[in-house]
Parts: sequence; C-alpha cells; structure tokens
Amino acid sequence: MPPEPQTVIEVLESTARRQGSRPALRVKRGGEWRTTSWTEYATEVRQVAKGLLALGLQPGQGVVIMGYNRPEWYIADLAAIAAGGVPTGVYTTTAPDQVRYITDHCEAAVAVVENRGYLETFLKIWPQLPKLQAIVLMEGESHEDRVRSWGWLRDLGGGVPDADLDARLAAQKPDDLCTLIYTSGTTGEPKGVMLSHHNVVWTARQLANAYEFGDDGNVISYLPLSHIAEQIISFHGTMSKGGCTWFAESLEQLGENLREVRPQFFFGVPRVWEKIQAKMQAAGAANPPLRKKLVAWARRVGLAAGYAEQGRGSKPLLAPLAKKLVHSKVRQRLGLDRAVICATSAAPISLDTLEFFLSLGIPIYEVYGMSECTGPTTFSVPGRYHTGKAGFAIPGTELASAGEQQEIRMRGPHVFLGYYKNEAATRETLDEEGWLHSGDVGTIDENGFLKVTDRIKELIITSGGKNIAPQLIEGKLKGIPGIGQAVVLGDRKNFVAALLTVDPERLPGAAAQAGSPAKTPEEAVACPRFRAFVDAQVDAVNGTLARYESVRKHTLLAKQLTVEDGELTPTMKLKRRVINQRYAAEIAALYEGAPAGAAVAG
Repeated sequence: MPPEPQTVIEVLESTARRQGSRPALRVKRGGEWRTTSWTEYATEVRQVAKGLLALGLQPGQGVVIMGYNRPEWYIADLAAIAAGGVPTGVYTTTAPDQVRYITDHCEAAVAVVENRGYLETFLKIWPQLPKLQAIVLMEGESHEDRVRSWGWLRDLGGGVPDADLDARLAAQKPDDLCTLIYTSGTTGEPKGVMLSHHNVVWTARQLANAYEFGDDGNVISYLPLSHIAEQIISFHGTMSKGGCTWFAESLEQLGENLREVRPQFFFGVPRVWEKIQAKMQAAGAANPPLRKKLVAWARRVGLAAGYAEQGRGSKPLLAPLAKKLVHSKVRQRLGLDRAVICATSAAPISLDTLEFFLSLGIPIYEVYGMSECTGPTTFSVPGRYHTGKAGFAIPGTELASAGEQQEIRMRGPHVFLGYYKNEAATRETLDEEGWLHSGDVGTIDENGFLKVTDRIKELIITSGGKNIAPQLIEGKLKGIPGIGQAVVLGDRKNFVAALLTVDPERLPGAAAQAGSPAKTPEEAVACPRFRAFVDAQVDAVNGTLARYESVRKHTLLAKQLTVEDGELTPTMKLKRRVINQRYAAEIAALYEGAPAGAAVAG
C-alpha cells in the first residue's frame, strides 16, 4: 500500500523523530563544519515559525527568501510553511524590478534575506511594496525600521504558545498550496507555479526511492534554492529519508567542498558538468606523453564499458583494469568516489560532455522535467539509462508525446495546481483531462526513454518552410573544443547560422589542437589558425546533420553569455530574444554576405 499523503511539516517531524541526533545539515563556519541534528532542525523550524506568527504572518501570505544556500534558507522556508504562509525563493541574480514584481505578486508580508547586499535591494523597492511588513536578516544586524535580525525573530517566537502554531499545522491538508516557484522565463514576466504539499512530498519520495537515498546519505547543496530541482533533491529529498545536506561555501569552492563531502548523490546542471570537463581537459593537456596515452586508452575502454552497461555492445575484458588505473583515481580527485548517482537536468547537455564522463566511468543520469511537474517527470537510474536520452517516466505518472508537433505531456501526482493569479495561463498549460502541456518537443522510444529535441516556441522555420530544432544542433556545436555556448539562428531565413562563444577554460586545449598561440578568447577570435580549426569542426558537425540543418555561417564571440547580463535564465537557458537584440549587428552580418567563420571579439 502506498503511504498516506502527508504535509511537508509532517514529513519533517516524522524524520526528526526517527533520526533524532543524527546529522541533518552541515555548514562551514569559521573554517569548520558545524552540524545541526534532525531534532535541532525541527525545533528551530518551530521556533522561527512562532516568530513569524508573532510578526503577524497570516495563513496564505507570502514569505520571500533571497540568499545563497545555507541552513537559515531551509529553516525560513519550512517555518513559513509551518506558520501557514507560502514561501517563495528569489534568485540572487534577479534584477530589482523583478524582485519587486515577485514580492508584490505573491503578496509577501515578510522577506528573509541573507545579508546587507540583498537588504539594500529590498530597501530601495520597499516603498512600492505596501504589503511587506518586515525584513529579516539571516546574518548581521540593522537599525532600519522594521528590519530584524535572525536572532531577534527566534527570540520573538519564544513568547508564542506552542498551541498557536499547532493550530496552524492542524489546519493544513496535503492538497493545500505549499510553495510558489517562480519560473525564470525566457520571455515575459515570471509565473508563480503553485505546488501542493502532496506534489512536493510525493515527488521527493519517488526520487529518493529511485535513487536509494539512505538515512546516512550525503548531498551537497549549491544550486539556486529558488529552483525546484535543488529543492526536491537537497531539501525535500533528503528530508524524506533522513540523509544529510552539506552546504557548499560558494560555487567557486564547489570543487574543494566536493572532495570534503564526497556525496553519494551529485546533481549538476549542464554548465557545471561542462566546466568540470574543461578543467579536466586543461589539466590533462599538461600530462606527460605516457600518461596521456594511458588516459586515452582508459577512456576508450570506459566508453565501451558504459555503453555495454546500457545493452549497446559488449563489455571490454580490460574494463576492471581501466577502472583501477584511471577511473577510480579520477573519481577520487573529483570527490565523486562515493557517488552512486551523478545527474543532470534543467537545460540541454551535449553528447560530447555525456560521453566524456561516461568514458571515465562516471555515467551522468539525465532527468527531464519542469517546475510545473515539481521538478522531475523522467529520470534515469543505474542499470536503466540511455546516454543521450532523458530517462523514463516516474512510476505512478503518465508520459506522452502527442499532437502534430510531438509535444511532451505528463499527468500524475507531480503535476502542479496551476499558476498563481493566472487562470488563463493555467488553462493554456493544464488541460481538462489533467495533462500538463510542456511546450517541449520529444519522442519516446520502445523502451520508454524520452528524447527531448526542442521547445515548440523555439523551433526555427526557415524561409523554405523547414522545421529545425536548434537545441539539437546547439548540443553538437557545444562539443567543439574551445566552444562554450552556441546559439543557432535561421528563423525565416534561407539558411542556418550560429553564434559560438569561446570558453576561456576550454581554450588552452583547443588552441593546442589548432596550433594557435591564442591565450585569451579575444586572441582566439582574431587568430586565423583557431578560426580555421573551428571552421573544420563545424564542417564535421554538419556531416551529422541533414543538409537543410547545416550551419552555413558562424561567428565567434569572445564574450560569454551570462545570467548577469540577462542573456541566460538562472538555470542557464538561452534568452533568445535578448541575444537576438544584443547581437543584432553580428547576426545581420551573417545574413548580409559576411564570409563564413567571421570572428567578433566584442
């Protein structure tokens, strides 16, 4: 029999009773890892929840949270839920006008911010937020009116009877609204995705069961907690089983923290895996010749062994030797020697990156999903995965590729309640039969594996009437040595073109292959040898595409596309409209007779 539906706080309290003094959260402060037990965690949530009651938080009111991953983020989120409020995470890269929009739209009565920097953002927009009654600082103090410290909020909760909080908890039901996840959106204003307690609890439990999270498992939290993927994995996933979440000190220190934590589960968006790959390739370029030959041999064996595990070929006899001599050492250096699951999602990942790690004995299990289905709708697991495909439907859910455009649709307990204050958008996305329309295009093979090919709204239709999936081509172009990002163009044009950014971390190895002296992206785009090398690589990619898909012209860019500049969403998806506007001159040149392979250093 499946377990009875629960609220999020019921899961927390159940796990705390079961796990007691075992570690729940670990964070590095003053150079040392400090531990919060499950009992302490649940107690702290109640104390802060009572503080929110004392502040006057009413059922259904919003609580916005802005800051990097840390225990206070988790506690603020759960305390808001316990008090009957609705927590909403805000990306730390969000522009002030978007912070104002989200805070106003979710009717936040309280904002919880990490530090003075984020406080300044809220102080500037506070006059435009009449419903915002108080701001709480996770660290530090402030003398501004209605700005309170974390310690003050905790102490305030001491004067609230437990019975008051228990009454709020007793009123909560599994199908009630639990949290809002605002989609970063590639166009337009963000939409508030309404997730119920049952959405969150059920999905987290399914993921934890599939990946065999144990009560002694370790997960490292470092991706934005305003995104549903990080919440389901490191927040609710560990809470459903009682494992321990370690908080990375920063994205820059992730590599060092990984080696300290050695997690059993590691989730990385494609850009994280690409950066690890680039650093490994740059380090490998400095190896002595004999070591290079050994690694190359081990990678060939590892790739064949990885595909054999998927039933695609036979396992090489020397696979154990390659694992002993190379693969195990690589995993140890990365801090992934104990990792049972290495996963990726949130954006397309190139086959080159997948095969790079597969060849080193590190299969990356792909997950497909969206905020509207509480994160995952498919996943891959050891013994059942297919490199280059996004996994199979979560047990207990339905998955379909339907309609003329083969839109991916899903139905089940993970599907959201709708968009907050936006019935029109809800009706467009959620049909009367309960199917969630993803807006993505894909196919499902005979074994149930999903292949995502593109977004319906991003499909390129050439002037000749050909439908082209840009993400498919972009994935191949990103596999070119030295290239970081790719943007495929051609809508209403008579051929396909592309913008390619030069990745500074991948450049050294690519320049060596090209025989180029370039040390920086600016030097690379100006170097004839490097450009000729990329030209040849693009030609090789074209050999894998249909003629009408082939990239006829491309431009090299020295500048990276970034979240900060508004060219990428916080989950690293391309904001095509912004990119098209920002690089209008370069794009125009591609279609106005500029020579193929032209380079732009701007």
